[in-house]
Amino acid sequence: MAESTLWTLSIAAVTGGTAVLASWVTSRGSTRAARIQAETAADSQRRERLRESRRTAYLELIEQTHRMGELLWEVSDVLRDPDADGSTATLQQLRERQVAEYAKIRRCVRVVELEGPLPAAAAALRVQKSTGDFHAAIEQALAAGPGGAEWTTAEARFDAAYSPFWAALEAFVDAARNAHQGT
Repeated sequence: MAESTLWTLSIAAVTGGTAVLASWVTSRGSTRAARIQAETAADSQRRERLRESRRTAYLELIEQTHRMGELLWEVSDVLRDPDADGSTATLQQLRERQVAEYAKIRRCVRVVELEGPLPAAAAALRVQKSTGDFHAAIEQALAAGPGGAEWTTAEARFDAAYSPFWAALEAFVDAARNAHQGT
């Protein structure tokens, strides 16, 4: 009978030890699975926040560029009619507005540079730089005064700046789309 009791105790000890070991292994597996699940959820939330912040930055730059485009059309109207009363004063006011709109574009570009990725940031910078010829043409027209050859040259220079400006915006939209789809 002692042998039977010893045998029973041995089986009970092995069974108990196996149960404790199984519980420990299960606990570790559950803990690891929970940690992986939490990390995956956090990573997913980070990616979604990045995606939304990029989208917002891209949209703000696109909207600001269109506002600048509307202003530039107003400048074109003044340059086409140099004989209108107050064309110089109107052009000076438009230049001030253009400088203010440029500052807004510059801020939007900085946000895109911060949000990235690099191709979208580089395309945004090209949009910003594409406004330089407009500004130079406005300055040239103001220096020349209404009418005359210099004013006409400034008008031609201004009109020639539209294609690069809109092409830079299109390139940015493509880069932003690629970046947005890639995140």
